[in-house]
Amino acid sequence: MGCKDLAKLKMRRRKQRREKGHRREAVIIKRKMKKLQTLIPGGRKMKPDQLYLRTAQHILKLRLQVNLLQALSKLMFKP
Repeated sequence: MGCKDLAKLKMRRRKQRREKGHRREAVIIKRKMKKLQTLIPGGRKMKPDQLYLRTAQHILKLRLQVNLLQALSKLMFKP
């Protein structure tokens, strides 16, 4: 096996490792998307771009609820 053949073999192996890494990342992303779809109301029927927007809206809604509950608890349980 010559130097050129060895270099081609090394390049091919690097490419295969990169592709394997990309596939692994795709699986991880898909798994995380599935989890996010279960957390967001109505998320299972949404496309990813819609899901991201709904997630942001849902986070804001939850923050508002927390702030409201904190304000109410301060009013109700004021010493």
